[in-house]
Amino acid sequence: MNKHIRKPRNPELYRAILAMESVEELMSFFDDLCTVSELQAMEQRYQVASLLEQGFVYNHILEQTGASSATISRVNRCLQYGAGGYNKAFERLRKQDTPDEKTDGEEK
Repeated sequence: MNKHIRKPRNPELYRAILAMESVEELMSFFDDLCTVSELQAMEQRYQVASLLEQGFVYNHILEQTGASSATISRVNRCLQYGAGGYNKAFERLRKQDTPDEKTDGEEK
């Protein structure tokens, strides 16, 4: 459990997220679940994390996203010392985007 969360988490929320079958379904679910500003904040943090992971510097990220230096720093701390969620997402997305390599005409 995240050390900053004092109340127990509701695993049903996360199961509901996993139950969505497409990006469109998931976007609709989050539209119902979150306010516009909550969604914008989460999307911005993810964009910041993605740019940090790609090696961009704070000034570039600030220009691209409009995120504050405090937000960029917080996301960077999560990437370096967090629970590993961002890194797991990036790893899995890279696997989805990379076509399977073939050797001797056979799939791996």
